Amino acid sequence: EVQFVESGGGMVQPGGSLRLSCATSGFTFGTYAMSWVRQAPGKGPEWVSGILIVDGATGYANSVKGRFTISRDNVNNTLYLQMNSLKPEDTALYYCARGWGVVVPPVPGQGTQVTVSS
Repeated sequence: EVQFVESGGGMVQPGGSLRLSCATSGFTFGTYAMSWVRQAPGKGPEWVSGILIVDGATGYANSVKGRFTISRDNVNNTLYLQMNSLKPEDTALYYCARGWGVVVPPVPGQGTQVTVSS
């Protein structure tokens, strides 16, 4: 069974930082591109960032470029997202998904909540 367990979310003030983790199991992590996706209240899913398999090439939505950094650990089957200079508009449920550029809703119970508020 494919599983994703996200962690690291929380409430921070604007300008703060968080590091999200996504522990995976049930598939060969090192053979998939991976993405972070977010869904804000009342809005549809938004692709945030992706990372390829071998060379680790990365991509970002314009809204987070220069502030977020995606990385992966193919030994421990874990995906990361370092988020700096957080803004209130970054408030959302963050979750990971297989693939590049994916825009899929979260599985019930999946994800970690990030709230940016003063």
